[in-house]
Amino acid sequence: MKGLFDQVAQPLATQNTPGSWLAGRRLVAIDGTTLDVADTTVNDEFFGRPGVSKGERSAFPQARLVALAECGTYAIFDAEIGPCTTSELGLSRLLVDRLQPGMVLLADRGFTGFALWQQAVATGADLIWRARNNVMPRHLETFDDGSWLGELRSKKRDLRSEHVIVRVVDYSIDDGRDISMGPLRLFTTLVDPAEVTAIEIAAAYAQRWEIESVFDELKTHQRGSKMVLRSKSPALVLQEIWGHLCCHYAIRTLMFAAALQADVDPDRVSFVAALRITRRSLSQARGFSPSGW
Repeated sequence: MKGLFDQVAQPLATQNTPGSWLAGRRLVAIDGTTLDVADTTVNDEFFGRPGVSKGERSAFPQARLVALAECGTYAIFDAEIGPCTTSELGLSRLLVDRLQPGMVLLADRGFTGFALWQQAVATGADLIWRARNNVMPRHLETFDDGSWLGELRSKKRDLRSEHVIVRVVDYSIDDGRDISMGPLRLFTTLVDPAEVTAIEIAAAYAQRWEIESVFDELKTHQRGSKMVLRSKSPALVLQEIWGHLCCHYAIRTLMFAAALQADVDPDRVSFVAALRITRRSLSQARGFSPSGW
């Protein structure tokens, strides 16, 4: 199943797909989630269980999934799976090496770290990452749009340590509610205001939430709300998860093709409806003979 996913999964968006591009670069997002697996001794030993309140452990062992998804199409095109005892950052270090030039990687502040930033930049991809509250670059220059250049160092207050130059975008979101969201701070490698404005960077970062919707599709609708993966051994658990990823990618590919044919935004196509249609189609095809292929 992993081999099948690796062979077929790739970004889908065309140049005209809404929400997929920033300054000619493909918007992708990284994030992680966990999946409950069957409560067996071998699964417990391999995947482990996260801690819960009062020193207890969760009811089920859990697998950790970290994925790369294309923002405009919701297609997961790369992923890493491991025990819950492996951190999101640990799995993300394997993923970011497979980024490509021409991509812009969006990431929440949990991923923001000097070493991972350098690793991702080395691939030639651009980055827009939310900053942690305790990370403060040294100010270098302020641009007309309010964004500014800063210097980040691997070790605080050590001028001899390695450093990178980032563009910093500070903003708040006022959506009409009494309390605005923010202030938010983004770090990006897109340092030229003439190419990408601060407003465009902030608007592009909002696309990061698409991967949260992807995980909801995968866990709530496709797998089933609060359902536990049924496989009793680690090897079969991994096969089951890769199977779910293949299935999600296949459905999202069909949705993208339908949106492209109808000339609509893929966001307007319902995953739940597409899932139901797929299930009905498969149930009608159960009686086909393999010899007919």
